[in-house]
Amino acid sequence: MAEPKPEEITHPPMDQLQGLEYCIDSNPSWGEAIALGFQHYILALGTAVMIPSFLVPLMGGTDDDKVRVVQTLLFVEGINTLLQTLFGTRLPTVIGGSYAFMVPIISIIHDTTLLSIEDNHMRFLYTMRAIQGALIVASSIQIILGYSQMWAICTRFFSPLGMIPVIALVGFGLFDKGFPVVGRCVEIGIPMLILFIAFSQYLKNFHTKQLPILERFALIISITVIWAYAHLLTASGAYKYRPELTQLNCRTDKANLISSAPWIKIPYPLQWGAPTFDAGHAFGMMAAVLVSLIESTGSYKAAARLASATPPPAHILSRGIGWQGIGILLDGLFGTLTGSTVSVENVGLLGSTRVGSRRVIQISAGFMIFFSILGKFGALFESIPFTIFAAVYCVLFGIVASVGLSFMQFTNMNSMRNLFIIGVALFLGLSVPEYYREYTAKALHGPAHTRAVWFNDFLNTIFFSSPTVALIVAVLLDNTLDYKDSARDRGMPWWANFRTFKGDSRSEEFYSLPFNLNRFFPPS
Repeated sequence: MAEPKPEEITHPPMDQLQGLEYCIDSNPSWGEAIALGFQHYILALGTAVMIPSFLVPLMGGTDDDKVRVVQTLLFVEGINTLLQTLFGTRLPTVIGGSYAFMVPIISIIHDTTLLSIEDNHMRFLYTMRAIQGALIVASSIQIILGYSQMWAICTRFFSPLGMIPVIALVGFGLFDKGFPVVGRCVEIGIPMLILFIAFSQYLKNFHTKQLPILERFALIISITVIWAYAHLLTASGAYKYRPELTQLNCRTDKANLISSAPWIKIPYPLQWGAPTFDAGHAFGMMAAVLVSLIESTGSYKAAARLASATPPPAHILSRGIGWQGIGILLDGLFGTLTGSTVSVENVGLLGSTRVGSRRVIQISAGFMIFFSILGKFGALFESIPFTIFAAVYCVLFGIVASVGLSFMQFTNMNSMRNLFIIGVALFLGLSVPEYYREYTAKALHGPAHTRAVWFNDFLNTIFFSSPTVALIVAVLLDNTLDYKDSARDRGMPWWANFRTFKGDSRSEEFYSLPFNLNRFFPPS
């Protein structure tokens, strides 16, 4: 047998991911783009409904309050997504609600001053105002780091090697939102997972009028089928005598969103009243803003690859973080109950559909704004059981994680140093947050439990985040362990071209501001 040639067993590194139908600045037809935009909107509903559904009852809120929070969150998501795609990084990213803010928000909810309010509705309003005030103050962190270009300076310490575990754990770190949730209602979750994989992968070559319709619209088709199936099970009484938790995860009529939603309602700033400000609340929230910044940095790099763009230069990344800070400020002003970050599941959908078009995401932002105003129609889609979304997350989070692993091609994986850094960062990035989760579940408070609540919130928030732990470990090791003689092994020669806007000629094509605004805000 003849010896294989080197080109037959090696794959040259590629700056841009191949095999995508549409990249960041190429657009499908308007009909296809609208359908794809609606698909991204449907996917964004999972987090937008889940976070308020968990937090609002803890605050003493009713179903009416929950619906208003969901609609406000979607409305601001749409605005933030438009701002980010027009003036921020300009990558095709949906800016949605973030789980990173859960620790400080729950801490505010359990503040003794707020818990002492006997009237549930008043407790809800005062808690919401306290959360708004904390978000408004904490947003200054991203605004300052972004627009001052301080975050661009920080990214000089990042290498392709250091980014591998960070981007990978942006996806892998959300494993608890995947199959553990599917397992709560396997009769819906498992068929959804199988159907989505079958349509998007095994039947992707099925074409209608030269359009791979099953691959391109696998999400919306499979959700429609399984949602109808779940409604049939609900209507037939299959869950009539099942436990309450099973009914909550399986039934299509337990969200109480449609009956509570108004026909038309436009969210507006300060709709819950004037925000209140507390230094302790704000300091804890700042940790969540830092976590959001780190997770978004990983998501932006993944989105760039799945949109077949070059890595965003440091200046562009910092500009995007600045606009994300504006987004968190809007969250605080409108009262969305949580802060903003890049929606990881929507980044994964770019890879699943092989469409990385910016226009598609901007259309999805339009759907978010439109259906958040038309309450009844939006609530219809919001009543999709979360188990269905969790099944899709199993695939989409995995795609984002694999993009992080793909950065290995730019590094020397035959280096023991590199293997050590990646292995330790990945392991600790999974292990440390899991320890914090288990400890909190047993003790009902985080491992950091001193009299200074703001200090507890800060540490517990930081170490609950897998990408944040991975960044701390990977960047520290990468910049202290034999770093002078390992630039080539770390992938720095490849990375150097994308550090500045003018380092690569393609940056202007992908990241220039619209309306010729680069004349007034020249990139560095």
